[in-house]
Amino acid sequence: MKIIATKFRLYWPLIKSLQTSLLLMTGMAGYLSAHAIVHWNSFLQMIPSLFLAISGSTILNMWWDRDIDAKMKRTHKRPTSAGQVTANEVLRLGLIISIIGIGWAIWVNLLYGLVVFAGLFFDVVIYSMWLKRRTCWAIVWGGISGAMPVLSGRVLAVGKVDPIGVLLALAILFWIPTHTLTFNLKFFDDYKNAGIPTFPSAYGNQFTRVAIATSSIAAGLAMSVASIWIGVAEGILALIIVLSAVLLFLSATVVFNPSDQTNLRLYKYASLYMLSTMLLIIPHI
Repeated sequence: MKIIATKFRLYWPLIKSLQTSLLLMTGMAGYLSAHAIVHWNSFLQMIPSLFLAISGSTILNMWWDRDIDAKMKRTHKRPTSAGQVTANEVLRLGLIISIIGIGWAIWVNLLYGLVVFAGLFFDVVIYSMWLKRRTCWAIVWGGISGAMPVLSGRVLAVGKVDPIGVLLALAILFWIPTHTLTFNLKFFDDYKNAGIPTFPSAYGNQFTRVAIATSSIAAGLAMSVASIWIGVAEGILALIIVLSAVLLFLSATVVFNPSDQTNLRLYKYASLYMLSTMLLIIPHI
């Protein structure tokens, strides 16, 4: 039991539990946004299958990026880069969890499973293995992978890729640069030392701030339109619009009053905004 507990403590950070939980929550919100009555059989199978697929994807990314993580102050203490776990065991763990998650998802529903698989493929193969070390625009593909959980949940609920699902996916796609580009600014030297191309290194800080603000505004617009289309109650819609207006204001401060503090404020609020609005689209059921 002690060995199992020790391994668990080493493996758990590999899934980035906070990030994985947020993505899983978007999948649940995508599903619940479509149903007046929850089909518990599919919903309760969606949760573990999506969790495993997201976790497996993250572990595989940790395995692939272990060399550059070791060069960055922010990540050099991760179990993979600190040598606390071997590369082979991390690869095996990532593959096993990914295969179980994807297989389970396909068994639940073929289209749902394909969307979940697309998220893993875009994240691990396209974003991490192919583009991350080559171009700063890799974040677009990382954003697509991050948008797949909410789309997969919606797909499982309605049986197809519908406009609302696409809008919810776009909201996540546009939200992710707020996270990534803020980190690019804050940890510029880390990324430079690791040889990872970023927007600040390619286009400068001001362009990066404009990109952060633009993506945040686009995320707010996509979420607001999706909420209207879903048909949330008027009070809930008003609250979402107010939250979106605050996002717009903070985005403007990043451009017109640039500082590390305003960047971080928008970053924190954007994460809270996405979590809150994803929860708010559920109560209409």
